[in-house]
Amino acid sequence: RTQDDVEDIDEIPLGLSVLLFLLLVSGWWTRWVIINSLHVIVAGTVGTWWFTPLEASSFCSRAIRDSTHRTFTHAFGSICLGSLVMAVLEAIRSSLRRTERRSSGAGLILACLCQCLLSWIARLFQYFNRWAFIFVGLYGYSFVDAGKNVMTLFKSRGWTAIVNDTLIRRVAYLLNTGMGCLVGLLTGLVFTVLGLNDADSNYFFMGFVYGFILGILISSTLMSVVFSAVETVVVCFAEAPDDFERNHPKLCREMSSAWKEAWPNEFKSHSRFSNKLGTKNDDDDSISLGQASAFI
Repeated sequence: RTQDDVEDIDEIPLGLSVLLFLLLVSGWWTRWVIINSLHVIVAGTVGTWWFTPLEASSFCSRAIRDSTHRTFTHAFGSICLGSLVMAVLEAIRSSLRRTERRSSGAGLILACLCQCLLSWIARLFQYFNRWAFIFVGLYGYSFVDAGKNVMTLFKSRGWTAIVNDTLIRRVAYLLNTGMGCLVGLLTGLVFTVLGLNDADSNYFFMGFVYGFILGILISSTLMSVVFSAVETVVVCFAEAPDDFERNHPKLCREMSSAWKEAWPNEFKSHSRFSNKLGTKNDDDDSISLGQASAFI
């Protein structure tokens, strides 16, 4: 087959290319809507536990029902908007990867640079989304207003070092890998037992691969809930430490002591126990606790 034949096969009509791109956006959009909806549900539930713990006292409590209802009614438009931006970025990156495989010379270099730039933008926007959707789940802000308020809050409190600390994610990666290996070993043993009569196939290896992927998926789903809860606690502790001390005094003392050891400079200047974290400036854009309690 000649080079011209290969180029003709690779060429796709413009209309079909647009359709494929829209289908790609649709798939990514669905994925991010599901992820962000779960994130907002967890944020709203943790917020209810923070401000009104009696409503979040059990697994099937009112907090979960109300948070789920708010997520798929009041907050769903914001979730779809933030997810759409991520979906478009991911779809463009996927299209660029295909273009990169077909390019050479200067075109290949340009495609690599665009891919690198889009990857950086996507990671930045994903990071922004995580914190913005917490304010969506807590207070019912629109997506744009939520992003403005959460960044303003952390800057005013001087908590940049705290929110940028990724230690919990490193621990989660180790847990995900451990869970994948454990499930992989168990699945490999089961496959080996079921395939003893066939000596030509490596059933243990097949079972380990399937089990490892399954274990990673299960563990990642569970840890995403933990990530959402931890990030919501950080926002609530910066926004409303008085409510935490009043509703959960023991946990408040333990967490304050641990965080003071980890970030002494931030707590010395901005913590509620230095009589600064709990106070608000008159020009602070963050929502009041009365509004928060009313929404939750």
